[in-house]
Amino acid sequence: MCRRINVPILSTVPSRKNDDMTWKESKTDNEIMDKKLTESLQKWLSTPREERDYEQGNLLLFRLSGNKIQYRNLAPNPDKHAEFITRNIQKYVNFRVQEFTHEQVKEMEKKIEENNPARDFKKGKRADHDSLPEEIRSLYVENLGIAQRMRDVQTKLRLISTEESPCPDSERYPFLKELISLDKQLHENWERYDRYVPQQGQESGNAPGSLSEESRKALRLVTLNKGKYAKKPTPELKARILEWYGLITDPAEKLTEELKRLGILE
Repeated sequence: MCRRINVPILSTVPSRKNDDMTWKESKTDNEIMDKKLTESLQKWLSTPREERDYEQGNLLLFRLSGNKIQYRNLAPNPDKHAEFITRNIQKYVNFRVQEFTHEQVKEMEKKIEENNPARDFKKGKRADHDSLPEEIRSLYVENLGIAQRMRDVQTKLRLISTEESPCPDSERYPFLKELISLDKQLHENWERYDRYVPQQGQESGNAPGSLSEESRKALRLVTLNKGKYAKKPTPELKARILEWYGLITDPAEKLTEELKRLGILE
């Protein structure tokens, strides 16, 4: 028995003219819908491959191409055609975002120039660093990794050639977006690290003297690797983080909540 595939009804009617898509609707509505669709496409592509909803991807591709036959052929098992769907969505996005991202890129570049970590945080390691709770000390260690990642991303940005690239803004966009995210985390960590005030007489489960060497090492490993997992989650890394987490004596509530948010803890 044949499975019936319902083709969604588009609010816009695509037509072909010199291989370009033209939409038969008012200019204002078209601009609004185009912007929302482009944002949906970028969000879908930025989702890790193993987390992507390819049924939604097939629908997005249909909205871009208007090809009902292709939509019906892919609908029964879109995951099987993951590479095809991704490749074609990326092809449309490369064309669409050229103009759309130009202003975004300019704003993002300005924001990065304004938020200069070297200018805002010149103190570096605190004089009392070794006596701080491990949770606070780990922020300093985590920021070393974040700073290195930011340098790597900035290097990749410099290597992008505007002359050779057909769509430079769209290529710069994901790098700038990552830089802003990293910069935000860097500032939040420095803020907590610099402002922490030890309270005399207060016993802390995370104080250096109360933690075993094994527990301190496990906390450092979790702190360093949770960021890697957020960027590229794998079952192997998740298992290692869970193993290290189990070795931490009295883990901080914030760390536990963050691991739950990342899907590492249930």
